[in-house]
Amino acid sequence: MSAAPETQKPTNITGEGKSSEQETTPLSKQYDTPLGLAHTTMQELKDRIKLHYDLASDYYLNLWGEHIHHGYWPPSSPDLPKEEAQINLIRLLLEISQIHTSPAPTSPPVKILDVGCGIGGTSRFLARELAAHVTGITISSKQVQSAKKLSDSSKQYPDGEYIPLGPGKVRFIELDAETLGSYFTGPDDKFDIVWISEALSHFPKKDLFFRNAFDVLKPGGKLVLADWFKDEGLTQEQFDADIKPIEDGMLLPPMCTVNGYVQFAKEVGLEVVGGPKDISQEVKKTWDISWSLIQNPSLWAFAFSQGRDGIAFLQAFRAMRRGYANGSFQYAVMGFAKP
Repeated sequence: MSAAPETQKPTNITGEGKSSEQETTPLSKQYDTPLGLAHTTMQELKDRIKLHYDLASDYYLNLWGEHIHHGYWPPSSPDLPKEEAQINLIRLLLEISQIHTSPAPTSPPVKILDVGCGIGGTSRFLARELAAHVTGITISSKQVQSAKKLSDSSKQYPDGEYIPLGPGKVRFIELDAETLGSYFTGPDDKFDIVWISEALSHFPKKDLFFRNAFDVLKPGGKLVLADWFKDEGLTQEQFDADIKPIEDGMLLPPMCTVNGYVQFAKEVGLEVVGGPKDISQEVKKTWDISWSLIQNPSLWAFAFSQGRDGIAFLQAFRAMRRGYANGSFQYAVMGFAKP
């Protein structure tokens, strides 16, 4: 894949003073595409997700940086750069899950499984911050290679080999997350923390993930979770207008509610230790910034070259903004513990 093009930096990318309603530009209208393409099978959906990330990871890095997730702007810091806001979200997850960032010097290294690790930004942060041994898994082979290179570009590491990183270390494995329960079965394959940020919404079998997370956690271990949700009790009209375009463009199976995740966790024996906390208002600025950043002809041309999924993905940015504005689309964080 060729190097990602430079993005045009708008003079105002904060989204201040802009409506969060559906917004079109001459560029987006040029590539407008109908939404609503069904996923024939869940395996087809997985294949489309893998292809998307294999093709688009360089563009993600160019647009979002190494952390491919929302930023968190608390009311006290509304003007933070997006990179600082993304770190803020990680720190909020640590706080809400009651995870100490300064382990005792005599404690064994914290073992973390980062599910849907992307290009490894959070894995690297946690390795440095917690002096942790972090295993990142992703369905994308391209993301594994990018994560390893961003961790240490001075040498080639085999997939799955730990890369030293400050006081901690990281490794990256190409793996379908729905198989993690059968993959991590050895005596050393138990984790203190299972971390999943904005990935579970992609999984067709969300209840299976909670069972697998419970199985690979040590007693007392934590499941740390951030994700996208639909609101409770939406009308069909609200769903069709706000949620369906997001599911379609972002390659999602049917979205859950916040309470749905809590119930899945409780059913497998996990206990709530933090949240769920709705932070939609504090993260929605992510999509104002993103909509500004993608107004680049070369990016839309690349998306067009990838077919309907590429264009639907960029068009879904508008739906995300609209969903946040209407309250039908939500973002929440939560933490669970294995007794």
